[in-house]
Amino acid sequence: MSADCTCGDTATAGQDAPPCGVRILRAADYRRMRWKNGAGWTSEVLRMPDCEDWDWRLSLAEIDQDAPFSAFPGMERLLVLLQGDGLRLQFEDGRSQELRPPHGMLRFSGDRPLRAELLGGPCRDFGLIWKRGRIDVQLWHRPLAGTMVLFAGRRETWLLHLLEGTAQVAGDGVPGGALVAGDSVLLEGSELPTRLPLEGHGAALLARITRIGED
Repeated sequence: MSADCTCGDTATAGQDAPPCGVRILRAADYRRMRWKNGAGWTSEVLRMPDCEDWDWRLSLAEIDQDAPFSAFPGMERLLVLLQGDGLRLQFEDGRSQELRPPHGMLRFSGDRPLRAELLGGPCRDFGLIWKRGRIDVQLWHRPLAGTMVLFAGRRETWLLHLLEGTAQVAGDGVPGGALVAGDSVLLEGSELPTRLPLEGHGAALLARITRIGED
């Protein structure tokens, strides 16, 4: 399971704890499971909250053959191609969109029936799904060269997924966990702004998840 940090946690011998509000998510701990429709496999990075009625979820899907995608009524989806020659997303209404390397990206409604068709060999994608009207998501592909500092407000959560290279999580000068390609780190906001510095080199996908419709 991922390492949670709560206020008052202390580091074990030889380890430093990350700052409060931070979770380091190791690739080795992602939960591999069947797609909702059983047509493929995905590795779930996390769901929030961690229950069946989640508000948003991140997973890394494996696509090794043409297959229909699962339906997620009332939700929005965002896909990013991580590996492979590319995908053609063929929607039931006749429209299609290709995701090509490097890091082709598409946002679409989970209500729309569609089928994924491989443009070459097997592919892997980064997929965010969230409840429409409750959550909003923005996503960027960013180089990591030196220091990056994230700030999360009360309604915000930041998620960084490291695509390549290495990074070190730090907080208020205290080093946290080392990240390698495939790992992720989550920063959750609270009543007071939460700050997370990272040091490293490589590239990452950076998502800002915002709760909407709340006071």
